[in-house]
Amino acid sequence: MDIFTLILWGLLIGFIGFMLYRRLATPKYLTEFTPSEFRENYRKAQIIDVREPREYNGGHILGARNIPLSQMKQRLNEIRTDQPVYLYCQSGARSRQAARLLKKKHGHEDLNHLKKGFKRWDGKIKQKK
Repeated sequence: MDIFTLILWGLLIGFIGFMLYRRLATPKYLTEFTPSEFRENYRKAQIIDVREPREYNGGHILGARNIPLSQMKQRLNEIRTDQPVYLYCQSGARSRQAARLLKKKHGHEDLNHLKKGFKRWDGKIKQKK
């Protein structure tokens, strides 16, 4: 292998590593809550389930609104900027992405999410019939 090929491989691996870190790391502006911490304060906030409608209909946190991550850009105006936002998804990855979008495109300050997502939720849920 020549030096040019080694440099290209290094850049590719570095780029992939950076993208994985960006997708999986919790940003500093996002507060991560355990289920019990989430439950303590979520009644004073907007609870947004960023999963797809079929996931939401299968069971969601009582009082949560469904704004899927795939529709978030088009529906940003539905989320108030003067109230805390509590986000969750199935595992936590999509809610981190939603928080990044809300911070960057809509200027939200009080952003929180459920650590490890709905799969760790042990509180009340509602299911659509």
